[in-house]
Amino acid sequence: MSEGKRRGPVMIDLEDTRADTPEVNPAEAPPVPDAPGALSGPMPEARAMQMAATLAGRRPSRLARWFWGLLATLVGAFVSVAAWNVVTGLIASNLWLGWAVTALIAAFGLVCLAIVVKEAAAFARLSRMDRLHHLAQEAATSGDLKQARDFAEKLEGIYRARPDLDWHRDRFAERRDEQFDAAALLALAEAELVAPLDAAALREVEAAARQVATVTALVPLAFADVVAAMTSNIRMIRRVAEVYGGRSGTLGSWRLMRAVMTHLVATGAVAVGDDMIGSVLGGNVLARLSRRFGEGVVNGALTARVGVAAMEVCRPMPFGEGRRPSVTGVLRRALTGLFGDKA
Repeated sequence: MSEGKRRGPVMIDLEDTRADTPEVNPAEAPPVPDAPGALSGPMPEARAMQMAATLAGRRPSRLARWFWGLLATLVGAFVSVAAWNVVTGLIASNLWLGWAVTALIAAFGLVCLAIVVKEAAAFARLSRMDRLHHLAQEAATSGDLKQARDFAEKLEGIYRARPDLDWHRDRFAERRDEQFDAAALLALAEAELVAPLDAAALREVEAAARQVATVTALVPLAFADVVAAMTSNIRMIRRVAEVYGGRSGTLGSWRLMRAVMTHLVATGAVAVGDDMIGSVLGGNVLARLSRRFGEGVVNGALTARVGVAAMEVCRPMPFGEGRRPSVTGVLRRALTGLFGDKA
């Protein structure tokens, strides 16, 4: 090889460029954003709870109400005429058999009447709790001591037959006459008579949130999610009403369910809110491992929110300052119980 073609290492002087280029420190580099892959993905959605809330809170149209009302009337008329013809025909052909069938129909009618009376009594209990709630709200707004004492007397009367509240009722009776301010009397009533019921209602809400989260995470069927969310929420609302003394029947449970869900849909509470930030962040972390787990956490959080709203509806008085439970706290206790740890 000739000397003209011989090549060696070449040195390039970068002194001028180094003076203008800022020094780069790897520790100060911004974090790499998550790629839209399997581990990141969008934030999990509560599709099951949103669909259940929409179905339960949807008010049927006037045409639909007329349709179902007339259909029920026609079916009842045809059944009544058919039963009458059967009974009269049996009596004409066989007297004893006809009277036996008549006795069975009468017994069935008495059972139906008992069911109607039970449902009417359930609606009366719910209406009584609604009136008590409005009375407490008016007393708190106006600061009227007379209204507050009227509310306290009615509240104590409702829970007089509850053995689990005997000790709390005695404490309230000892200190009730010492209160000369409406706000103080309402706070005492809430602390002594309603707070123990709040704890029992929260246990029902936590159990429902745990069930909905578990079914969503483990059952890979969307329809099963909706059914589980609907049934769990109906059962939860009914038990919350029973805790506060407003035990409802079948129709009363649907009325409570629709009232709670209508309120949640109208206020946009089936979406993610400030009190669910921690729950949703936890769901997004779990979604990196499994999207079903993430949706389970968010569905459980929305179930907890429905439970808190049911407590507000079924409670004999509004929540006092600082007493309304947070959705994040309810969900944390529910999921902690699920994994077997003590809260």
